[in-house]
Amino acid sequence: MAFTPKVRALSAAAMAGGLIFVAAPAALADQTRRDQWALDALQAESVWKVSTGKGVTVAVVDDGVNADHIDLKNNVLQGRDFEDNDDDASPEGNNPASGHGTGMASIIAGHGRGLDGDDGVKGLAPDAKILPIRSGTNGYADAIRYAVDHGASIINISEFQTQDLPQDREAVTYALAHNVLIVSGSGNNGSTNIQFPAKYPGVLTVGGVDTSGKVWEKSNYGPEVLLTAPATRIVHAGWPGNSKLGIGDGTSDATAYVSAAAALIRAKFPDLTAGQIANRLVKTAVIPASAKGISLPDPKYGYGIVNPLEALTKDIPAGSQYGPLKVSGSESSSAAPGTDQSDVGSAAENEKEDSKQMLFLVGLGVVALVVIGLIVLLIVKLSRRNKKNNGGPGGPAGYQRHGQQPFPPQQNPYQQSAQPQQNPYQQQPTPPQSQWPPQQ
Repeated sequence: MAFTPKVRALSAAAMAGGLIFVAAPAALADQTRRDQWALDALQAESVWKVSTGKGVTVAVVDDGVNADHIDLKNNVLQGRDFEDNDDDASPEGNNPASGHGTGMASIIAGHGRGLDGDDGVKGLAPDAKILPIRSGTNGYADAIRYAVDHGASIINISEFQTQDLPQDREAVTYALAHNVLIVSGSGNNGSTNIQFPAKYPGVLTVGGVDTSGKVWEKSNYGPEVLLTAPATRIVHAGWPGNSKLGIGDGTSDATAYVSAAAALIRAKFPDLTAGQIANRLVKTAVIPASAKGISLPDPKYGYGIVNPLEALTKDIPAGSQYGPLKVSGSESSSAAPGTDQSDVGSAAENEKEDSKQMLFLVGLGVVALVVIGLIVLLIVKLSRRNKKNNGGPGGPAGYQRHGQQPFPPQQNPYQQSAQPQQNPYQQQPTPPQSQWPPQQ
């Protein structure tokens, strides 16, 4: 079967020839950091006092990662190349466009260079590790399963394909069952044409915003979008060479920032499920003043712009297993992470036993109600007979209550006023905040 080649969703700027790759001499290093406006907007300096992503592995499913880049060296693990079927996940050729995966890796886990890493490209989760995976042309299933089986807890997929492949859907389910969060970009042509894997249930789909917090004009949109993040004028590590830098626009970059934010949360809250990590991101997202009055989730903003500092520090209930992730029936009915098939079988048996016990108790309750009803009926008959003997309904000596019931109407203790259960993620009429970027 022939498959359409994957599209790296780096940026419209790249496709238009606007992507600039240059060597980064030391004299320009400070300027490089100043150009990383997204780190300031995302309050990175404050974030790093809480979490740096240490101990977390983020898989970057892309065109390979330059592990020797000065801003990434020692933060990149050995990965897998499903295109050439070997263990060398480096980019190929001398084309700067082959540096897409390297760029995403640096946005997530670049550690910079120089004294205290104050120069060069720094990622939002600088102590996280990158698992590089070249995905090949036969879908994402192999890449996703490899990432899950080799210790990744976040999977960044900043590319897309047009096919809806059953094995890819199953791989997404496999990742969720192992508490691995998949983050993917919405696309870059300003349309509602969101492709795969971003369209799959269970994937956290990300759109892009510009420096003012407005949705980037080329960011694809639709009900799949859950979050947005910086997507314009993003500085990142490049290829070829070990000190190249690039700058571009795209939901790829936004995806990498959300993956990094998820890694920060995973490092601080290791027991949360993938959906509960998404829950913290969604519940703390912000909306700029320019978008005041929109209802959430919005097709373009989702629940808002990612706000990692609040996501790390705000008191938020863990929530349900899948949180805001839109899961299909197969995911919602799958076994909880950490359970094997014997556990599932045991749970099913226990459920049967519980059902039998419940039926027995219900039957016993019905019999008890019948007996009580007969006793009440007998008491009522005896009471009426006594009233007749004592002078009629008014009681002795013609005593009569006017307009007063002797007892209040009986109420069914099991009947409560029906209150529709609310989905905490559905149509929030008032955005939680209206400030972008957040104040330090």
